[in-house]
Formats: sequence, structure tokens, C-alpha cells
Amino acid sequence: MIKIVIFEDNILRRSGLKMLLDSMDHMSCVGDFDDCTDIVNHIKKLKPDVILMDINMPNVDGIEGLKLVKNHFPEIKVVMLTVFEEEYKILEAICAKADGYLLKQNSPMKLLDGIQEVMDGGAPMTPSVAKKVLSLFNNSIKKIKGDKIEFTKREKEILKLLVQGYSYKMIASKCFISYATVNKHISNIYAKMQVHSVAAAVSRAIKEGLV
Repeated sequence: MIKIVIFEDNILRRSGLKMLLDSMDHMSCVGDFDDCTDIVNHIKKLKPDVILMDINMPNVDGIEGLKLVKNHFPEIKVVMLTVFEEEYKILEAICAKADGYLLKQNSPMKLLDGIQEVMDGGAPMTPSVAKKVLSLFNNSIKKIKGDKIEFTKREKEILKLLVQGYSYKMIASKCFISYATVNKHISNIYAKMQVHSVAAAVSRAIKEGLV
């Protein structure tokens, strides 16, 4: 059972999300809140696997909530849900180690698929968001000078796909290699980048223009 907590200030949308999640055999909404006030205590008590996080909320917003979660519970997956498509919001969420970024207007099935994908190790992104992220990546926005990391051609290809939001299974299919081989390449990428998650790898790749 995948345990999920929702942070969303729109009560109708929050209720709708809760009903959707609770209608699934393998998912359960264990808590829902209208902002991120006292988020650390909420998460400590509820122990979710995934958090669905709105960005634009009163008091403590989603970006600040995301940072608090990742500082205290780095193992918990956080998928950002928003109506915003501005580049700075995407970059801010990714740099704060969001595990996925979906637009609220996505279909319920896309949301459910995104939750499963993030649990499988992927980084779900709405296609329009992925295009913006790729643009940021290719233009090396906020590029930071640092020690150059030497990737193999295949590692560069896989890192670029991670930035676009591909899951391990999708990468395996696109590159015509096994899931185990993808996992091995990503382990090598993590070691070279000195990171331990997809979110951290994508964040550093965008910041430093590594591919």
C-alpha cells in the first residue's frame, strides 16, 4: 500500500484527490492539509511514501515545504502539483530536490501513473514541463563552474533522459538495454556526481550544465 499525504489549499481539489487515491486498491491518502505549516510534525506522525505538494499556498508554501521535507525526510518522494509553468518555478522545485513535477490539469490517470512512477524510481514530469526543463538544461541556466565530470556516451544519454523525466523502465526501452543495465549506468552516474537520488542528479546536471 502506497501511503500519500496531500498539501493543497483548494479544499474541493484536495477532497477530490483524497477520494481518487482512496478509490485505488494499492493507494491510501493518510493525511491532507491546506498549507505546509508544521509539516515536519505531520510527516513524522503519518510516515507517507509520497507527498503531493501544491506550490502556491498561503503561510508556508510548497517550495518551503519541499525543502523542509527533504532536509528531514530525504527518503520520502515529493511530487509537485501546480498550475504554474514558469521556468523559475520548475527550476526552483528541481533544485530543492523535487522528485516529480505535474500540472494540475493533467488527467487523474496521469497523476496515478506519476505516483507509481516515482515509487519505481522515476521522476514523472508533464511533457510541457519536461520540455522547459530540457531547455534549461541545454542552455545551462544557473551554470556553476566546477570540476568537470567525465561521463561515457551512454551515461550522458541516460542522464539527459533522467532530466527529461524518464523512468528507469522507459530509459531501458528507449536505449534498447535491460533494466539492470540502466540501473548499473545510473549507479555509475550517481558515484561520479556524488549524489544518491534522481532529484539530486537532475538538480546538479541543470546547475552545472554537465551534459
